[in-house]
Amino acid sequence: MRLNCKNMDTDKIDNAVLGLLYLSHWLEGPHDIPRSWKSFDWDTLARLHEKGLISDPVRKTKSVVLSEDGIEQAKVAFQKLFSSAAQDHD
Repeated sequence: MRLNCKNMDTDKIDNAVLGLLYLSHWLEGPHDIPRSWKSFDWDTLARLHEKGLISDPVRKTKSVVLSEDGIEQAKVAFQKLFSSAAQDHD
C-alpha cells in the first residue's frame, strides 16, 4: 500500500531514512567504504541519490554506498532523531 499524502515533508522523510541508513551501516573493504542496506522506499532513495548522499540505488546489489557527505549527514540525522542526549536538549 502506497501512502498518498499531499502534505508530506519529503525532507523530513529523507532525513529519517538517512538516520536509519546510518543505524544499519557497516564499513567494507580495506578503505572502510560505508554501506547500508537499501530496504527503504525507492522514491526516498532516489532523492538521496540525487542529493549525492548515496550511490545509485537502482543496481543489483542489496546495499548502497554512502558518500562522504552522506555518512556525515546520516550521523547528524541519527544523533538528532534517535539519540536520547539530543532529546534532553529539546
